[in-house]
Amino acid sequence: MRIPAVPSSLPATAVLTEGDGPAVVLLHAFPLDRGMWASQVAALSVRYRVHAVDLFGFGGCELPAGGWGVESMADALAGWILAEKIPSPVVVCGLSMGGYVALAFARRHANHVRALVLADTRAEPDTEDARAARDLAIEAVRQHGSAAQVEAMLPKVLGPTTHADRPGVVSEFRRTGLSQDREAVVAGLIALRDRPDARPGLAAVAVPTLIIVGAEDALTPPTAAESLAAGIRGAKLVVLPAAGHLSNLETPDAFNAAVLDFLDGLGPK
Repeated sequence: MRIPAVPSSLPATAVLTEGDGPAVVLLHAFPLDRGMWASQVAALSVRYRVHAVDLFGFGGCELPAGGWGVESMADALAGWILAEKIPSPVVVCGLSMGGYVALAFARRHANHVRALVLADTRAEPDTEDARAARDLAIEAVRQHGSAAQVEAMLPKVLGPTTHADRPGVVSEFRRTGLSQDREAVVAGLIALRDRPDARPGLAAVAVPTLIIVGAEDALTPPTAAESLAAGIRGAKLVVLPAAGHLSNLETPDAFNAAVLDFLDGLGPK
């Protein structure tokens, strides 16, 4: 698989840092940006130094001319850790697309990983049908802009409880998704479509791992989370009631409690 040539680190505009303590890196979902982690930054930064990172093309991170893949994004993240002298190893927390990058980071830069939090994500690559659907989505975004992807995702990306009871979360997803550049959304879809199969590397994960999934997640359902947990020795699985695919936005208090309980249980660095 081709790994696009991308910057060897991240620009300062791509990272929001708050708090003091052991380092926790947050990697966002598609097609959002680091802003989706606002509740987590506020909760975790009381005891941890939290770095919320924009992936290539989103938020404050420039899109490389040749596109990107989850492995090249992982390499740039490792370059940033070295360039900025971030105390390593770090806890890496990724949700959905961010989870794919986190898994790639664990494969390629295990020495930098203290622990993993994998939320609403999966180890399997896209099926042929899913790849074909990505191709259709890419063409729709090229013709109609990011709105085509945002509106197509809305029915499934948030759970039924959120659609019924949390209109603010629906509005936030739509607003943030629509703010993303057309080419960034296209590049993100390509990175998702072309990501490698992470299953062969799961047995090599030797750090504490927390897997979180919304009970109402229709995109990476609890069965996918169970499969992911089964592949990583000692992984802990937490299912959040009344949450869909963006569990950190839909049930932030429950998400934060699960993550803090896991982080506090890691002990001294």
